[in-house]
Amino acid sequence: MSTSLSSPSGVDVDTGRLDGASRLRVFTVLAVIVLYTEIAPLQFTMVGAALQKMAKSFPTVGANINWAVIILGLIGASATPLLGKASDIWGKKKLFLLCGVLFLIGCVIDALTDNWTLFLIGRGLQALAIASQFISYGLIRDLLPRKYIPLSLGIVGAGLGFSGVIAPFISGVLIDHFDWQAMFWFLAAFTLVLTPLVIAIVPESPLRVKQRIDPFGAVMLSGGALLILLYLDNGQTWGWTRVSALAYVIAGVLLLAGFFVVELRVAQPIMDMKLLLNPKVSVVLLMTFFGVGLTAVQPVALGYMSQTPDQDHLRDSVVDGVVTQTHQMTGQNLPASLVKVAFDPGYTYGNGFSMVQYAVHLGIWAGVMGMIVGPLAGALTRRIGARTPAIIGLALLAIAALGYTVASYSWPVYLLISAIGGIAFGFIYAAVPNLIVEAVPAEQQGISTGMLGVVQNIGTSAAVAVMTAMLNANPVKAQLDVAGHRSEQVIPQVFADHGYHTSFVFVLITTIIGLVIALFMRHGRTPTTGGVAGDTLIADAGAGAGDGIVAVGDTPAETAPPAAGGRA
Repeated sequence: MSTSLSSPSGVDVDTGRLDGASRLRVFTVLAVIVLYTEIAPLQFTMVGAALQKMAKSFPTVGANINWAVIILGLIGASATPLLGKASDIWGKKKLFLLCGVLFLIGCVIDALTDNWTLFLIGRGLQALAIASQFISYGLIRDLLPRKYIPLSLGIVGAGLGFSGVIAPFISGVLIDHFDWQAMFWFLAAFTLVLTPLVIAIVPESPLRVKQRIDPFGAVMLSGGALLILLYLDNGQTWGWTRVSALAYVIAGVLLLAGFFVVELRVAQPIMDMKLLLNPKVSVVLLMTFFGVGLTAVQPVALGYMSQTPDQDHLRDSVVDGVVTQTHQMTGQNLPASLVKVAFDPGYTYGNGFSMVQYAVHLGIWAGVMGMIVGPLAGALTRRIGARTPAIIGLALLAIAALGYTVASYSWPVYLLISAIGGIAFGFIYAAVPNLIVEAVPAEQQGISTGMLGVVQNIGTSAAVAVMTAMLNANPVKAQLDVAGHRSEQVIPQVFADHGYHTSFVFVLITTIIGLVIALFMRHGRTPTTGGVAGDTLIADAGAGAGDGIVAVGDTPAETAPPAAGGRA
């Protein structure tokens, strides 16, 4: 049995909702959707950890090996709103599967090639899977019984924690026992197994918007997001204040401004600007932009700090390197006692963990807490609304950021702080999609969550960009005295405490800004309804907004072009 919503023209629009299905059927559909969204976070964590191994296969690219990760945010963020809009028009399941199939093709390309250009093309195809998470929100809204939607959105967020738990172990085993190509074969096999399950188990939402994608708006939205992310990802290398670098961010802002102007004037906008500017949407996006910084900075910072050797072991490593280099150059065995090493500035962190040791000691626990808290927070929104869980999440993020700024490094202390951060992630990733679902009509779900994806990616990219700048501005240098001959060298990938401290202070400030925005947010104070509140916007908006909303097989009473969106 399925239910429907009514458009103002009098046509019942079937949403395919599984109201008459058993709990087993409902949660089987949900489990398959959640597992399919895991492909993007899985590959992000796995590939990021393997960059050092992969660099040996591409010896000519040097530091550009980081583009194996950078391209994900660039392509994923810029394509997500368009794929979200396409899911509103052509079907959410179709686009959900398309993301997976393109991801699968990209994995096979990367597993087979040793050509850098082809490798990046494969990574670009994999990046499109990022949109699957945001498309899944629309599938859940359309298909699941209303009472399960808040909980289910929390489970999707918990799924991101699941990836954080298992990815370090999978990548560790594959990297230690095989070459890096094994990761892509694993990801391809994972997607290949799940794709038929999605086809067989997950119904298509018949809800459609009779509309075409505005090409000018599409270019401006995707191009603007792409240029801003390019600047954030490469500003440290290019020089933040160089005119050629600033041209990217200026052009990006102008394109996004042009998108806003164009979409106000076209008959069929990609997203109704009145809806985007409504506080129920715009405030949530602004809160997300400022609030998500620590979600990206925490795993990167903890990975670097814990896998760096402590000062004593690093000093021994430098001495051994000097002795070895001297022998290679002169053939003489230099006594280690003649090599004196002092670090300027010094640093107080470092455990020398392997990747698996990092996962066991620090890496997985934020994910574990997110897995536990996400569903609970999603269920909580059905009782008290999504605003309070968002406030709790941001407050805990601020506490975690404060902890990093004041606590001296030791992995048990940072484990406790990261667990608090994981609890916060669970609240945030359950509350934010519920806030959006409650704020927008069904016809705007795909593009609305796509815009959330853009804002989230820009927010995390900005935080990581600031951290990168702070770390690079605070390198650790080794002062060498070799038998009276003094020299200085920068230790790569080892940074002074001040660089990390400044980074944590920055995300603390941005998180507090996000928390203040949440405290003043009026939206989300009532229990979540699984999208009922958003769907009523269709009726409130008048006949024009509803005429373009149809289900596959329906014959609407009128066929005038839709006026997308409505007032919130």
